[in-house]
Amino acid sequence: MRDNSLDFTENQVTRKTLAQQVEEKIIDLLIQNKLKPGDKLPPEMELVTLLGVSRPVMREAISSLESLGIVKRKTRDGTYFTEQISSKPFSAMLSLMNDNIEAIIEARMTLELGLVTFAAEKITEEDLQRLLKTIEGIENSVDNEYGEHDIMFHRIIAKSVDNPVLQGMMDSLLLSHAKINVQIKYREKDKTVAHHREIYNALKNRNPHEAYLAMYHHLKFVRNKVLN
Repeated sequence: MRDNSLDFTENQVTRKTLAQQVEEKIIDLLIQNKLKPGDKLPPEMELVTLLGVSRPVMREAISSLESLGIVKRKTRDGTYFTEQISSKPFSAMLSLMNDNIEAIIEARMTLELGLVTFAAEKITEEDLQRLLKTIEGIENSVDNEYGEHDIMFHRIIAKSVDNPVLQGMMDSLLLSHAKINVQIKYREKDKTVAHHREIYNALKNRNPHEAYLAMYHHLKFVRNKVLN
């Protein structure tokens, strides 16, 4: 374990739930580069003292992080961050903020607007053909059941950038957003198709500026629909 100062004193946890706050503090060790994937966490009692929580709360938090694949416990050896974490801390943060719909939508917009500009440079003809098939799938859907085609459209764009970190973040956001989409009672298939075609045409033309504007137009529509 690195000998960086693991300073939790700035904010000892208060009620949120307590276990969720402990999860956030432990994930912060990775985000702030105080510990790395594969490093051993401080002993349980040390963490309990540093964070000012009970052992049951600490164990609940560690169990949750273990289920997310962020830490692993070794018998008689302690708790370690897993070595291949990738975007899992980001996924964990999303799971802790699942009730903050607006924040999740804004995070998706921020990420996807950047992704689509890179996609305009990198997307292949094969990817474009796959995008077109998802649009046709939405057009041919019955009873507005086109959620899988819609999500696949955005996944293809993310994958075309060929950046595993960004793709992992996008996958996490789309999973969270899928839970939000079920709350939409009235869908407008024609508008979705029109927006996706605008994005598709901009990508086909290899025009990052047009792709950005088309994606913003679409995601702003989605945001307003969900929040309203």
